[in-house]
Amino acid sequence: MPLPELTPAMALLLACAGVLGGAFNALAGGGSLFTFPVFIAAGLPPQVANASNSVAVWPGHALAVLGYRRELAGDVRQLKVSAVLALLGGATGAVLVKLIGNAAFSYAVPWLILFATLLFASAQRLGRWADGLGHGTTLERPPVVARLMEFAIGVYGGFFPAGLGVILMASLMLMGVHDLQRNNALKNLLASIATSTAVVVLSVSGLVSWPHTLVTFCGALVGGVAGTRLARVLPAQWLRRIVIATGTVLSLYYFWRYYS
Repeated sequence: MPLPELTPAMALLLACAGVLGGAFNALAGGGSLFTFPVFIAAGLPPQVANASNSVAVWPGHALAVLGYRRELAGDVRQLKVSAVLALLGGATGAVLVKLIGNAAFSYAVPWLILFATLLFASAQRLGRWADGLGHGTTLERPPVVARLMEFAIGVYGGFFPAGLGVILMASLMLMGVHDLQRNNALKNLLASIATSTAVVVLSVSGLVSWPHTLVTFCGALVGGVAGTRLARVLPAQWLRRIVIATGTVLSLYYFWRYYS
């Protein structure tokens, strides 16, 4: 199936979506909730749109890691284990993208976005509940369940990056990482590792539409740098509300589009 040509108007729209997505990935996660729909609007099949989006938004998390070196100066040995699990999970998820068909992927999209949005919206409450049970922990000394969670999140990120940052922030909060800056730093580190692996796998899979991807990629580079700086000054509650509202609207839209 031939892919649609990239028009100047669509290139501008993708670039703007890339800036917005890259910034939100660095700020609070959920950046792909802004970029993925634009790839679909460009006329790309869902499977190709997802693979292209995975490559395009990669810089948002990766660049943000550079801005959080101080927050990541913790237990290096434990972080290395987390990094390996994220890497393996990302590769597994990317392979699943190649195996699943466009029709099946289309029907999964609204559920994936809804799941990410609901988890993000309830993250603080779930974190308080976990601590109240006496099971609060931290990434520095995680139990086996936390390690399995890290791998599973990596699989999700490699399969569908929309909402990856959202899920990571919520999961890290459940693990006891309640400091927003520390949480954001770890989120960006694990997300960048998982998506980096997925980018390598997807780049050789033949699913990526490179003209659409490169335009968005450049926008995400700009957004990632700006988002890292803004993350230290913008109120976290504002960011949460924007991500939750965006995720809710998009999940409802895709339910209508693919199920009506």
